[in-house]
Amino acid sequence: MTLQNSPSHAPATSWDAPQTTTPLDDRWSDLIQHDRVHRTLYVDPAVFDEEMVKVFGGQSWVYLAHESQVPDPNSFLSVRMGLRPVIVTRDRKGGLHAVFNRCAHRAATVCREESGTAKSFQCPYHGWTFRNTGELVGAPWPSGYGELDKERFGLTVVPRVESYRGFIFGTMNTDAPPVDEWLGHARPWLDYWIDRSPTSEVAVKSAAYRMGYRGNWKLAFDNAGDGYHPAFSHRSLLEMASRMGDSKDMSYFGKTPDDGPMKVYSLGNGHSVIDQRPVYEGPGSFWANQRPQPGRERFEEKVRAEHGDDADRLLDLAIGAQINLSIFPNLLVIGNQIQVVEPLAVDRTQLTWHATSIGGVPDEINTMRMRSQEDFPAFGEPDDQANFEEAQRGLAAPEAEWVFMNRGLDTDWQTIEHDGVFRSAVTDEIHMRGYYEEWQRRMRGAQR
Repeated sequence: MTLQNSPSHAPATSWDAPQTTTPLDDRWSDLIQHDRVHRTLYVDPAVFDEEMVKVFGGQSWVYLAHESQVPDPNSFLSVRMGLRPVIVTRDRKGGLHAVFNRCAHRAATVCREESGTAKSFQCPYHGWTFRNTGELVGAPWPSGYGELDKERFGLTVVPRVESYRGFIFGTMNTDAPPVDEWLGHARPWLDYWIDRSPTSEVAVKSAAYRMGYRGNWKLAFDNAGDGYHPAFSHRSLLEMASRMGDSKDMSYFGKTPDDGPMKVYSLGNGHSVIDQRPVYEGPGSFWANQRPQPGRERFEEKVRAEHGDDADRLLDLAIGAQINLSIFPNLLVIGNQIQVVEPLAVDRTQLTWHATSIGGVPDEINTMRMRSQEDFPAFGEPDDQANFEEAQRGLAAPEAEWVFMNRGLDTDWQTIEHDGVFRSAVTDEIHMRGYYEEWQRRMRGAQR
């Protein structure tokens, strides 16, 4: 693909314009500059097709599932790795695998259920049968193939599958670094999120909450680390919260947030995090500042009666972790939820929210945890998805070439932590610049 010659790449403007003489391996440098990216990255089907090969395949680690979704030997879960249909499985000994949900014979899917338990999968089209680890067991009337080479006709496997504390990732790169190394500076934030559970046990037990929008998948990643939009995009939500008191959840985004204690961190490898925790004060403040929930008072009364001085700590666990952690390219940890970004087409995306429960707490805490996890997907996510769709509409204008990510560049907001992590004011677009740096590395096929 030569992107510079794509019909959707508009003629250059006279200022800081893309050049057409860049070698193929460096062609993205013209379209990704330090303060902007070109609109073709969101609208060109050829770019999307290449992303599905290189960003959601190639050298990348891609989030697949949580271990609690495949809890037992021979359990399975149907997911996507970009556009690839994939089955995450456990073998009879409990080992994790990921295989393409595509018969080696005529390409039909071999599993048409979302989840379950199966020692093997039989293709409904012609009856070929495969173990849940991918090996071909047999085909009907095999004499018609002469000598059928079973080793040749197994399911395609994702060659590397690793789990970090229950989070399962896969890569097509056999030489990829271990997943914990690739997580890098995102790892302590994920550890914090997991270790809020007194037993460090997190489970996905409920059905997923799925929302689709007519826009490019990267719009969700642009937004995930963006502390600039809540005061405007979520105005109705904030106004409702303000009626309950100025300190209610998220209302602090509406009051010059750059002057407050919240920060955004660019963590390397395309990962980033917004930390809202500094606006809270001590045990019980997460709970005290949450918006109203059905039955909240009765549950709180019961927890305080039974757990006394420990009630504040427990009630805080029913509320989101107050971090928004983005792990490139498709995993967002928001509140207490796991959100997966699932590209479907250049202008179509599905966001899947998985609610979680935790171990070592009274049942009432997990009940209220579920109530709090119903809050933002219902009240806030529709605002975001409306923005994504309207941004995609705006991107259809070829003469307006650039999407800017320049907020924070000409300020003194940024500091470098001792570990090399960049920290900045919460509305800095540093998260976007960081993930596009990783995107560009993946699209160049970098071995890292």
